[in-house]
Amino acid sequence: MDKVIYIADDDDNIRNLLKSFLEREGYIIYGFPTGDDLLKEFITNPCDLIILDVMMPGRDGFFILSEIRKISNVPIIMLTARDSDADYIEGLNLGSDDYFTKPFSPIKLVTKVKSIFARLEAVQTISVDASDSEVSFADITINRKTKSATLKGKALSLTPNEYTLLTYLMINRDRAVPRVELLDKIWGYETEIETRVADDTVKRLRKKIVDSDARISTVWGYGFRLTDKSDSDGKED
Repeated sequence: MDKVIYIADDDDNIRNLLKSFLEREGYIIYGFPTGDDLLKEFITNPCDLIILDVMMPGRDGFFILSEIRKISNVPIIMLTARDSDADYIEGLNLGSDDYFTKPFSPIKLVTKVKSIFARLEAVQTISVDASDSEVSFADITINRKTKSATLKGKALSLTPNEYTLLTYLMINRDRAVPRVELLDKIWGYETEIETRVADDTVKRLRKKIVDSDARISTVWGYGFRLTDKSDSDGKED
């Protein structure tokens, strides 16, 4: 089935440019001049991926992102003319999958869209091939049917990338996972920005499971491993 992508940007040229590039790849594209228009349509007709500008008339992209995250884990790529750590971190904390600063390469964005869809298909394959819908480690349980997690029996709120990262580490608990493998399996490909996204996601996930008996240990110069706090192997950053 063809993938449907929504684009919200008040710049007609950017919307039309992205629409042209993405339609060449076989995607079905709908453009919106504001995030409010996109949100209204998404509530009744969800899509497969969203490209969302930050600065638009009406409510900004971060607000729209947070509203969508209340009802859906659809992949969301943020666009912004501002290049600051505060914007970058806010987007990740609210649950965006990636972040592009204008001006950007439409070809690179198309590549990112492809990698996100490929990653989602890979995660679905892992779930289908697994014998159980639930995966547990220490006091954390992941339910891959409902895409939810619990810590000590209480709901653990995770962004899509945090959920995918934790699931992958739990499935591969018997080994240290190279950073390059996480970048490939979760974010699609390795770039300077992707490396930062991975490290920031690990840091945020560690804060969310600080009360758990599980921890994400750093294997220096290599990657990460999920361990029990009683295990002395590896160290957190």
